[in-house]
Amino acid sequence: MCGIIGYAGGENSARAVDVVLESLARLEYRGYDSAGIAIVADGEIVQVKKAGKLQGLLDELDKHPLPPTSTAIGHTRWATHGSPTDANAHPHMSFDGRVTVVHNGIVENHGELARGLAERGIQPISETDTEIVAHLLALALADTGDLTEAMRMTVRELEGSFTLVAVAADSPGTVVAARRNAPLVVGLGDGENFVGSDVAAFVSRTQRAIEMGQDEMVTIRPDSVSIQTFDGTPVDRAEFHVDWNVDAAVKGGFDTFMEKEIHDQPSAVRDTLLGRMSPSGSLQLDELRIDESILRRIDKIIVVACGTAAYAGHVAKYAVEHWCRIPVEVELAHEFRYRDPVVSEKTLVVAITQSGETMDTLMAIRHAKDQGAKILAIVNTHGSTIARESDAVLYTHAGPEVAVASTKAFVAQITAAYLLGLYLAQLRGNKYSDEVVTYLDELMKMPDRVAEVIARADEIKALARDMKDVTSVLFLGRHVGYPVALEGALKLKELAYIHAEGFAAGELKHGPIALVEDGQPVFLIVPTPRRPLLHAKVMSNLREVSARGARVLCIAEEGDTAVDEFAHAVFRIPETPTLLHPLVSVVPLQIFALALATEKGLNVDQPRNLAKSVTVE
Repeated sequence: MCGIIGYAGGENSARAVDVVLESLARLEYRGYDSAGIAIVADGEIVQVKKAGKLQGLLDELDKHPLPPTSTAIGHTRWATHGSPTDANAHPHMSFDGRVTVVHNGIVENHGELARGLAERGIQPISETDTEIVAHLLALALADTGDLTEAMRMTVRELEGSFTLVAVAADSPGTVVAARRNAPLVVGLGDGENFVGSDVAAFVSRTQRAIEMGQDEMVTIRPDSVSIQTFDGTPVDRAEFHVDWNVDAAVKGGFDTFMEKEIHDQPSAVRDTLLGRMSPSGSLQLDELRIDESILRRIDKIIVVACGTAAYAGHVAKYAVEHWCRIPVEVELAHEFRYRDPVVSEKTLVVAITQSGETMDTLMAIRHAKDQGAKILAIVNTHGSTIARESDAVLYTHAGPEVAVASTKAFVAQITAAYLLGLYLAQLRGNKYSDEVVTYLDELMKMPDRVAEVIARADEIKALARDMKDVTSVLFLGRHVGYPVALEGALKLKELAYIHAEGFAAGELKHGPIALVEDGQPVFLIVPTPRRPLLHAKVMSNLREVSARGARVLCIAEEGDTAVDEFAHAVFRIPETPTLLHPLVSVVPLQIFALALATEKGLNVDQPRNLAKSVTVE
C-alpha cells in the first residue's frame, strides 16, 4: 500500500526536501491517490499535500518552495480510509500543530479513539484514521516531552496494522517510526539515516539497511539509530546489504516500467535458478529451517497467495503433484483462515508473495502456524515480514518490480515453485538425482526461450493496435494453460479496464460458451502437440469457438500447424516441456495487455485503484 519515507540529515544538510521527493518518486508504485511532505524548520512544522499523483505535489512546491531543512517525512497514498482528497492526504498534523505523522495501514479502533478525543474537544478535519494518531501523539508528547516515548504510549492504544512515521516541531533532526503488521525498513547512511516502506525509498543513497521486526519502534537521527520494542526493550538488529542498486529501478530506456520488466524476465528466471545446485549435486534452498525428516512426512501442501501469485501457485500445483505425488491445494489467502481449513503438523503451507508483506498472506501463514503447519515462503524481498516469519524461504531474484501489474515476479515465482517441487521430489525419493538434473537442464534453457518470445513482441503489438476498441476478451487453457489463461485475463483487466475472463477450457461447454458471439476475441493457450490427448482436447475447444464466429487468437508452439486452419492469429512460442510452458506462454499475453492499454492511452505502470503491495487485510 502507501509509500513512506523519513529522513534525518546532519546539521549542515539542507537537502531533506530533495531526498524525500526523490524517494516518493521511487515509492509511487505503492500508491498514487495523493502525496505529501512535511518538514521541521525553525521550530515549526511546514507541510504540503495534494490529491492526485506526485506531479501535483511537485507543481505545488514549484510555486511555493519549502525552506531548507535537514528533517522531513513524506507519503504517497493508496486510499483505504477516506477518499483521495487534499484533506485526506498525508501527512496529518495534530490539533496543536506540533506533531505530524504519515501512516500505512488501518487503525481498526479509530472510531473509539475518535470518540475519546471528541470528549476532550478535539475534532478531526479529515476522514482518515491517521489524523486520530497525530492527535494522540500530540497529547502524549505534551505529557512526556519526548517523541519516542510519545510514540510508545500511542501505539499501545492502537489496534490493527500500521507503520507510523512522525516528526515534532520541538525535535529537529529526529524521526520516530513504529510498525505492526506493515513493512518498515531502516537505511543507514553516512551522517544521515532513513526509514521507508521498502529499500526503494533510499537505495540511491545507501545499500545498508535494517529490517524492523513486529511491534518495534525506531528513532533515527543523523548519527544514530535506536530500535526498541513497544514495551521499551532495546533491540540489536543486524544490518543487511541491498543486492541491487538504483539502476535496477529505473526504466532503462523503455517507455514504461512494465515494458522494461517484461524484458527483464529472462534475467529473472536465470537469476532465480543460479546457485541452487550444491557441490554434491543436490538442490538447496536459500534459508531452510525445517528438518528434512519433517519434509519427508508432509502429506499435504497448501499454497496461499493472492492475485497473480495465486496463479503461480496453480502452476506449482501441477508440477509438485506430478513430481512429488503429494496433494496440493491452492487457496486465496484472504479466504483461507476464515473457512476453518484442515491443517496439521504434516501440512506444508507455501506462501507466495512478491513483497513479502501482503497482509492477507501474512495473516494466513500465522493462522497456519497456530495449527502446527510448517511454512515455506517464496518471496522476492529479503528481510520482509513473511520471509522472517516462515520456517523456510526460497527467494526469487527478480529484482525490484515497480509496475503495479506483475510480470517478472510471476515468472520468477513459477521458477521458484519448480525448484521447490524438484527439491521435495529429490528429498522424498520420488526422483533420482539424474532426473532432477535433467529437469534443471531444461529450466536453464528457459531464459533463452523467454527472450525468443519477447523478440517477437511487434507481432502482438500490431494485434493490439487493431483491437484497441474491443470491450471483452476471453482466455481459455487446459492443464498448466488454465492458470496462464487466468493471468492473461487479469492483466487485461488491470491495465485496459475491459471485461476479460479466463476459463478452464473444459468448462466452456458448461456455460461460458454463451458469451461467444460473432467477432468475440478468444485467446487459446494451446499445449504442445507432444501431449496428443491434451492437445486434441484444446483443438476441440478451438473448433467450438470458431464455429460460433469467435475471433480466435492462439498461443501455440512452433511447428504446430493444426491451429492454422481455425486461428485468426497465431503467436509462436518455442518447443517446451508441458510443465514449463507457462514461462513462455504467458509472455505474449503480458505484451498484449501492455500494448492494448497503451493504445487506449492508459497509464500501464499505475492502473487506477491499484497499488503494488497490499499491506492491509
